[in-house]
Amino acid sequence: MNQYFFSLNISYQTFLNHYSGQASTVLVVTENGLRLQLPAARLRPYLSQLGIRGRFRLITDQNNKIQRIDIL
Repeated sequence: MNQYFFSLNISYQTFLNHYSGQASTVLVVTENGLRLQLPAARLRPYLSQLGIRGRFRLITDQNNKIQRIDIL
């Protein structure tokens, strides 16, 4: 398993644009400088009226398939 840590600060309206299909992915930069492209739908559980804000941990399997995303 691999772990990646990143922070997000996406406004509610910006995320809705991603989630509604205008762009179905979100590009994040990990704390180690690695760029990852994530499906926007995976971040939907963390959406509030303020948007998506916080520090996250992405866990993938050995094939880099997303296992889960946790907010820290």
